[in-house]
Amino acid sequence: MEFLIWLAFILGGYLLGGVMFCRLIPLITVKKDICKLTEEGNPGAAGVFSVCGPVLGVICLLLDILKGFLPVFLGTTFLDTANMLFAAVIAAPVLGHATGVFNRFHGGKCIATSFGVLLGLLSATGVVWILAAVYIFFSLAMRNLSNRRRSTFSFIIFGSSACILLIIAKQYAVAIGCLLLSAVALAKIASSPSSDELAQAHHQENHEEDNESAPADSDAGRR
Repeated sequence: MEFLIWLAFILGGYLLGGVMFCRLIPLITVKKDICKLTEEGNPGAAGVFSVCGPVLGVICLLLDILKGFLPVFLGTTFLDTANMLFAAVIAAPVLGHATGVFNRFHGGKCIATSFGVLLGLLSATGVVWILAAVYIFFSLAMRNLSNRRRSTFSFIIFGSSACILLIIAKQYAVAIGCLLLSAVALAKIASSPSSDELAQAHHQENHEEDNESAPADSDAGRR
């Protein structure tokens, strides 16, 4: 019975994480698909802000945070945070968001959901402030870096420092959970196309369109 409760929290967190609110809400409310209307094609809050404006952007951002917060907060309330299975409870919403099980396995970059998970851990640990501080530092002091690199460095620093601090505090399950969270986020960021790759792909598409239109223009000229 106890294992089934753990399974329900882990599977529930994964499935909730897989709900792509940032794609669903704009589709339902304003009939806009941000995956098709943004260069990255990422179902994240940044795309909603750019395509649909701040109101929908804030709503979707809060929902992405909430889907990470809720299962972990309930887990800290009803489960034993010292049990190693709690590490899976921490990682599940982030993994669900990264894999996008309800979005043809096209997930997002996990940033907002990761913050939600860590906010859900506040009763057990304040490591969320480490990630927040690192993100603020890179956003203000390292503006020359791409968003991809800033996110990569942020999760590397967070994962390593949070793990060390939590091990010192003898919160081993939470330490492993934060390490898994960081690993999932880093894997998703690494698998996402960089700004240079996107620009190259966009340039290639334009080049192909020009090549396709050239014969049509020459045929029209001969007529």
